[in-house]
Amino acid sequence: MPLDADWLRPDWPDVTAFMTTRGFNLGRRHGDPAEALANRAALAGLLGARPVFLDQVHGAEVVRLRADWHDDNAPKADAAVSTDPELAVAILVADCLPVLFSAPGGVAGAHAGWRGLSAGVLENTVAALCDAAGCAPREVRAWLGACIGPRAFEVGPEVVAAFGREPLAQDQPGFLYRPNPEPRWRADLPLLARERLAAAGVGAVSGGAWCTLTEGSRFFSFRGEALGRPRGRMAACISLR
Repeated sequence: MPLDADWLRPDWPDVTAFMTTRGFNLGRRHGDPAEALANRAALAGLLGARPVFLDQVHGAEVVRLRADWHDDNAPKADAAVSTDPELAVAILVADCLPVLFSAPGGVAGAHAGWRGLSAGVLENTVAALCDAAGCAPREVRAWLGACIGPRAFEVGPEVVAAFGREPLAQDQPGFLYRPNPEPRWRADLPLLARERLAAAGVGAVSGGAWCTLTEGSRFFSFRGEALGRPRGRMAACISLR
């Protein structure tokens, strides 16, 4: 089967990379499990490699993919690196930010919700990719997929504080203040990710222009499920060619 024209793709001709959209559920515990298993099997043909999914726990652990990992023994981690053209990184999301990485000789992917992002999952992924591929951070490209957007992601003071900001009743980088009537903020995950990637020395960053909650006809959304939308999970995938 060809890639769906609606799927998101970074402009990287030297690797196979994309993010799926609604209508292609990949979450085994979300929606129809039989459909999800069939769709996971179909990914291998699209990627030209076997996609390896992680047991994601909203942390900052990064692993290097191994051929003996499958769905039933996947490690608890939120990012992975591959230097093997036969193993593709696959990151499940439905509001959290997926980030794909490409470097000479290696690829990586990270699941970056606010907890993992504030804990350093992106910085850890860059370091692990550079170590595995023998490259410098300036040689790494990063692409941000679809996540809940800055106009929709309402958070409390604990999230603001997790990023080293004072939870003041005012706007600040990455957080727009919105009293509701108690103090609340709208968090900008793509902006916060770009800050972290720049600090890590990543040479080029693109993507991050889509909102999973407000674009409900196109994307699965965890928060959208409470509004009666279909349950499911998308995946951001990348493999070496």
